[in-house]
Amino acid sequence: MEILYLLIPLSVVLVLLIIGVFWWALQSGQFDNIEREGERILRQD
Repeated sequence: MEILYLLIPLSVVLVLLIIGVFWWALQSGQFDNIEREGERILRQD
């Protein structure tokens, strides 16, 4: 039972970290034009 006092806060911190990284990716434009990258690997330069 005592392990829950450690695991619950750690899981909350991990979820907040994942949300923060996802928010940073959205704000920095990582997902602006995902179709272009999918087509880029199919084209021959």
